[in-house]
Amino acid sequence: MAKEQRIKDKTTQQQTTSMLGRLSERQPVNALVEEFYGRTGARGEVTQVKVKILEGREAGKTMRRNIKGPVKIGDLVTLRETEIEARRIFTKQRRSI
Repeated sequence: MAKEQRIKDKTTQQQTTSMLGRLSERQPVNALVEEFYGRTGARGEVTQVKVKILEGREAGKTMRRNIKGPVKIGDLVTLRETEIEARRIFTKQRRSI
């Protein structure tokens, strides 16, 4: 019988360790929901809101974020990262004739 060769896949190991290091690098920060922009997602399950970051390096910055689940103005949300901002929702303009 021939011996089985064991080959390690280095690409998957490197990707998972780099992703974990990037997420755990910084602490989560709290943000306050200031404004409601609209619903998005395939079934409208995601709400796009404007949040103001309360603590950390980016304190005082306002940004657009997508939040899944129930949310209202004045809620406190925890953000894992503050570098990425959500794309703007484009709604169809309704014209009255």
